[in-house]
Amino acid sequence: MTRSCIVQKCFDEDKVLYTAHARGEMQEEKFGVIIENEVYEATLNAEIIEKYEDDQPYPSALLYGRTLQGRPLHIVVAYSQEENLAIVITVYQPDPERWIDYRRRKK
Repeated sequence: MTRSCIVQKCFDEDKVLYTAHARGEMQEEKFGVIIENEVYEATLNAEIIEKYEDDQPYPSALLYGRTLQGRPLHIVVAYSQEENLAIVITVYQPDPERWIDYRRRKK
């Protein structure tokens, strides 16, 4: 099972923890507040665009997905295998000035 599938399963089972940093970023997003349901929707079709295998205490990944309304979101999420828990580290709407197709960073 891929990491994005595992994360989707955690969201379906309500086994998700949002860090204080993620909550703050969601509230202060410059393109408009991001709500939990939008994060869930974006994980339904998310793809991994970057992996951070050396992150501690758990490896994490940057996911890109769109809400049902088409809003693009980036979600940095880690997975605790011991707790079967997705940990949302941060969430933001990617700036098209800094991303190519929301998948690759502009140089």
